[in-house]
Amino acid sequence: MTDIPANDATNDAEARTRTREAALIRKRYRAERRFRMYGLAAILAALGMLTVLLVSIVSAGLPAFTTTQIALDLNFDAGDIDPGGSRDPAKLASANYRGALLKSLRAEFPGSETRQGRRDALNMISNNVPFVMRDMVLADPFIIGTTQRVWVKSSADIDQLAKGSIDRTLPESDRRVDNRQLAWFEKLEREERIRTVFNSTFFTTADSREPEQAGILGAVIGSALTLIITLLLSFPVGVMAAVYLEEFAPKNRWTDLIEVNINNLAAVPSIVFGLLGLAVFLNFFGLPRSAPVVGGMVLALMTLPTIIIASRAALKAVPPSIREAALGMGASRLQTVTHHVLPLAMPGILTGTIIGMAQALGETAPLLMIGMVAFIVDVPGGFTDPATVLPVQIFLWADAPERAFVERTSAAIMVLLTFLIMMNLFAVLLRKKFERRW
Repeated sequence: MTDIPANDATNDAEARTRTREAALIRKRYRAERRFRMYGLAAILAALGMLTVLLVSIVSAGLPAFTTTQIALDLNFDAGDIDPGGSRDPAKLASANYRGALLKSLRAEFPGSETRQGRRDALNMISNNVPFVMRDMVLADPFIIGTTQRVWVKSSADIDQLAKGSIDRTLPESDRRVDNRQLAWFEKLEREERIRTVFNSTFFTTADSREPEQAGILGAVIGSALTLIITLLLSFPVGVMAAVYLEEFAPKNRWTDLIEVNINNLAAVPSIVFGLLGLAVFLNFFGLPRSAPVVGGMVLALMTLPTIIIASRAALKAVPPSIREAALGMGASRLQTVTHHVLPLAMPGILTGTIIGMAQALGETAPLLMIGMVAFIVDVPGGFTDPATVLPVQIFLWADAPERAFVERTSAAIMVLLTFLIMMNLFAVLLRKKFERRW
């Protein structure tokens, strides 16, 4: 038998080795391509779900930014409003405008003479129309005894009917608008006495039991007052704590324990801070319930770990050469920190603070525990007045049974998301503008 030459065996071994190496390289490249595809698929899936969420919120919330109005010929009957003819503003303010309105409705809607008909006619319009008539009379008493065509806000059910949310072809038992109201509405449509306008009430009033009168102004003001307290408490305390831990505190077991606890507090569920506020601020110190001052204190406790962690990261990013140069020029450690290190770290500190405040703006659970879930119809005028915040207002409206509150819930979510996006965008722009490359 002839032996295989040594060089041929070596060449075969090298060929097999190259083949295995090429196969391994191709396998690695395939794995990398699969990994990229998995990552791209994950991003596309996340974007798709986010798009579906945003589209559903926007499509449900856009109708809340418009409202339906009805043109009514209101008779400012002198017998109901000013029977004595005195034109006394005090008497005009408490006059029987409801009686004048009922007379006008009987003339506007045939068949409203009975009790049920009167109820159906009143349910066509918002229940604040008597107050609209009062304001008109107080502004111009000379309209008493005249008939004025006034565009008034419709009720929530009529508003839903005008927007197509109520199917007119359904049986009367399955509709919130009965046949008589539907006939009146179609008559007003033919007479071009129905119009859709921008719903300014949504931005200029507080909460209400009536959907057509409910607005977010009270919740927005409450959120602003709460965030002011949160910022005033959490920012200085958080920055000073970060400066001490990073620049002055000795490195020992106690500081290590404090750092671990700060990191753990950043992951504590927010409702725990609400329980702490309930036990300490309300039950022990007796502070007012449902007040922005208490809500701000609770959110400050929740935001502190975020601000401390972000501030320490910003301080660490300042090069040691800055400290060494200042100390070499004779500055004390305090002067080095306050005059050199802290100003250079301030953009990062402010960025972390804004992100922490955005997180506080979207919190609901801790505020529910301190009573800020109360039904508040007045716009808060101070830090101790009863108030609610925008996320809690969304929670309240989401629990309401009326169909019109669904629109307002989505619209309020859109407003909240706008504020959150603006705050995060401001943080990004601030970081980009003042970011230093060392």
